[in-house]
Amino acid sequence: MSAFTAAIDPSVCAPLPVLGQDVTVPLVTGGEVTYAALDYAASAPALQRVWDDVAAYAPYYGSVHRGAGYLSQLSTDLFENSRRTVAEFLGCRAEDQVVFTRSTTDSLNLLAAAIPADCQVFVYETEHHASLLPWRDAQVTYLNAPRTPGQAVETLERALADRDPYGPALVCVTGASNVTGELWPVKELAAAAHAHGARIVLDAAQLAPHHPVDIAELDVDWVAFSGHKLYAPFGSGVLAGRADWLQAAEPYLAGGGASRKVARRADGGVYVDWHTTAARHEAGSPNVIGVYSIASACKALTDAGFDSLVAREQELVGRVRAGLAEVPEVQVLSLFGDDAPRVGVISFVVRGWNSSHFAAALSAEYGIGVRDGLFCAHPLVRTLLGSDPQDPGECGAPEAEPGERSLNAIRVSFGAGTPDEHIDRFLRAVTELVREGAQWKYRTEDGRCVPDRGTAAQV
Repeated sequence: MSAFTAAIDPSVCAPLPVLGQDVTVPLVTGGEVTYAALDYAASAPALQRVWDDVAAYAPYYGSVHRGAGYLSQLSTDLFENSRRTVAEFLGCRAEDQVVFTRSTTDSLNLLAAAIPADCQVFVYETEHHASLLPWRDAQVTYLNAPRTPGQAVETLERALADRDPYGPALVCVTGASNVTGELWPVKELAAAAHAHGARIVLDAAQLAPHHPVDIAELDVDWVAFSGHKLYAPFGSGVLAGRADWLQAAEPYLAGGGASRKVARRADGGVYVDWHTTAARHEAGSPNVIGVYSIASACKALTDAGFDSLVAREQELVGRVRAGLAEVPEVQVLSLFGDDAPRVGVISFVVRGWNSSHFAAALSAEYGIGVRDGLFCAHPLVRTLLGSDPQDPGECGAPEAEPGERSLNAIRVSFGAGTPDEHIDRFLRAVTELVREGAQWKYRTEDGRCVPDRGTAAQV
C-alpha cells in the first residue's frame, strides 16, 4: 500500500478551479444555492485549466496523421505529444504503448479482444461492470469478495495455482473501489499474478484521479482509465502497458489509421499490412480534443503537486467519515474495515430511508448532487448490503415508495476541486434529514424519486 500513501500538510493545497463551481440551482423549498457536486466518482468536473487549454487549441483544430497543412501537422504533434505526456504521467516503461480509447470500458474491451484464445481471466466479483463484464469470449473465474487485502492476495494465489490447464492468464483488478473507495493491494496482487505466470490489468478509473499511478512501480502489465474521471471532458480514455498482445491481436477496429499498407491481391482480394504501434487499435479520425484534454489534466495534477492533493483529499475523507459516524442511523459500506486506506468515495445507507428518497432530498432541498443505486457494481453492493449477490438488481432507483427500505445505497464522492463548504453542507444535510425528516413530499416517477411538485405545502 505504500505506493498510494502520502504524509503532506493538507494546508498547502487549495481546491483546484473546476467548471461549474459557481452554478446555482433552485431548491424545492424556495430560493437558490450554489450546486455542491459530490458525484466525482461518476464524472468529475473538468478542470478550468483543461478547458482553457482546449479552448486555446480549438482554432487550430485539424486532421491528425492525415494532412500536409500546418494545422494538420500542429494537431498531429499535439496528439503524439499528448501520448508522451500520458506515458510519463503513468510511469510507463520504455517498451509500453499508450492507446487512446473512448473510456475505461472501451479500454478493457479492447484488451479483452486482444488476449490469447486460450487465456484464462480472473476477476473479483467486487469489480465495476467495466472490468467485470468484457471477458465474454474467455474462460473466466469470478473470485468471491475478500474481506481483507491479505485475503484478496491469498484468494488470487489459490485460484492461479489451481488453474487447469496451465496457460496464459490475466488478472483484472481495481485500484480503488468505485463503491467503498478502498485501495486494493495492487502491488502485492501483481507480484502474485507474475509468480504464477499470469499478467495483470489495473482498472485505475477511480485511482488515477486521486493518487499517482506508476506502472513500473506497481509492476502491472496494463492500466486503464477514463478522462471524464480525471477532470477532463467526456469521450476519451487510455489503455497503457505491454505491447505484445496488442501487436499480435487483430485491430480492435478495422479502417483508416490502423492500416499501414493496403493493396489488391492477384486473387481479387485485399492485402492489409496493419500497424504494430498504438495506431493499430486507433482506427478512424481520433478524438484529438479528448486526448489533449487528458494530457492537460495529467499536467495540471502534476503541476499542482499530486502529493498535496492527496493529503487534502485525505483530510476531507476523515471529515466525512467522522461526520457520518456521529449519525447512528448511517451505515458506511466497507469491505476491508474502517482502517482501510481509501480515496474520496464513500457509500452508505440510512436506516429507515429509501436511498433514492434520501438522495432526492439532498438534491431538492440542499442543492447537493450525489448518486444512489448500485453504482454499476451490482454483486459488490448486494454483498455489502447483506443481500443475495446473485440478485441481478437494477441500476438506478428501485420501484419503492419514499421512506421504504431499498436494496441500494447512496454514494458521496469528491476530489481535487471540492471546496470545504460542500463537505460541510453535506454533513449538515445528512444530520438534518435524519433527525428532522424531509421538508417536502416525494413520489416515484419513471423509477426515480422526485419532489412532488403538486404539493405546495411542506410536510
